[in-house]
Amino acid sequence: MTFITAPTPPTELQAALSGLTKKHCSRSFWTTHHPACRGLRTASMLLTSSSSAWASAACCHGTSLSLPRSTGYSNSATAPAQPRGRSLRARTSWVPLRVRVLASLTVMLSIFVIMTVLVKVDTSSWTRSFFALTIISMAILSGTSTIFSSSVFGMTGSFPMRNSQALISGGAMGGTISAVASLVDLAASSNVTDSALAFFLTADVFLALCIGLYLLLPRLDYARYYMKPVWPAVFSGEEQPPQDSSSPSSGAPRSSDSSTPPLRPILKKTAGLGFCIIYLFFITSIIFPAISTNIESLGKGSGSPWTTKFFVPLTTFLLYNFADLCGRQITAWIQVPGPRSKVLPGLVLLRTCLVPLFVLCNYQPRVHLQVVVFQSDVYPVLFTSLLGLSNGYLSTLALIYGPKIVPRELAEATGVVMTFYLCLGLMLGSACSALIVHLI
Repeated sequence: MTFITAPTPPTELQAALSGLTKKHCSRSFWTTHHPACRGLRTASMLLTSSSSAWASAACCHGTSLSLPRSTGYSNSATAPAQPRGRSLRARTSWVPLRVRVLASLTVMLSIFVIMTVLVKVDTSSWTRSFFALTIISMAILSGTSTIFSSSVFGMTGSFPMRNSQALISGGAMGGTISAVASLVDLAASSNVTDSALAFFLTADVFLALCIGLYLLLPRLDYARYYMKPVWPAVFSGEEQPPQDSSSPSSGAPRSSDSSTPPLRPILKKTAGLGFCIIYLFFITSIIFPAISTNIESLGKGSGSPWTTKFFVPLTTFLLYNFADLCGRQITAWIQVPGPRSKVLPGLVLLRTCLVPLFVLCNYQPRVHLQVVVFQSDVYPVLFTSLLGLSNGYLSTLALIYGPKIVPRELAEATGVVMTFYLCLGLMLGSACSALIVHLI
């Protein structure tokens, strides 16, 4: 089983909160609320990893769903990207947040329950139908997962920046846990059917946990304070104050006939950050997993399991996800450069150098480029660490800055737009990775 996943407890609350915030936002309350944000994201990211067990269950019963060796795992990254991008084009603000979150979680739980049941079913007599069912299930899961993720991230846009950071860190934590589980399964499991059943049952449990955590959230006074509606923004060409600035209408109830949040002002304000997010995940998707998973150890001929069986799971999946988690975690203490700094897009563009660095490692098979410049296993380890660390740190900064540079009433819609930027970058990078792989 191989897992593929895509990307900070604060010490004290802001001292400037007043009124209801002072009453309910003590440190003890924060420690209760913080795991809820992180848990929602961690649980949702674990589901992406469990989906890969579906192919293994199929192979157990004679249905081959394996990917071509020459393309690495690029197909598994590309397939979910397109429906995710399309699903974000819908005006999700027409549907209440609670309905979007609970409906998407319910659909995902239903599909995973069906998958869990089918693990023990012999599908060798209806392979074509089973394959069609698999594709349909993956498309539905991809769309509902994106609706859930974008809705929750949009919701946290109205919260302090630390909450958004915790949510994003939960995604990397889910990827790290999945990579560890993959290694344990690879080392200890002898029956792929039992392994698939265990992974799907885990997904079912975490989906139920997601539903419980979300139902718990509105019961917390801290969450209710930041989730209460505000007056819709009126755009007249003048610069609107960011949500962090004091505004007499920031806590006013929302008008019953409030319209859909305007898209053009959000796109205009987040254009720079949007470019950073798209290009960040574009470069990351080109390299991981299509190129990085095909880099082999130079000591493969020794026959050691550390240079054959465990090399890619360790140096690619576990190392990347752990470095990504560390990068996202650092943003809890360090948040530089700022949202309007020219340094941020400069650092994002600098990551382009990582593509030739990975290509010049011991990527196999090579057809057109025969030269391997980096003749040591240390180099892919170093480059993967740099890829994950830079992806986690820079993407988290860009994502948490977005909802904070717009008025508070547009924070939720801006969070959804930032998620669209992310999915667009993943889709473009996954498409280009197939081309680059065939050029090596």
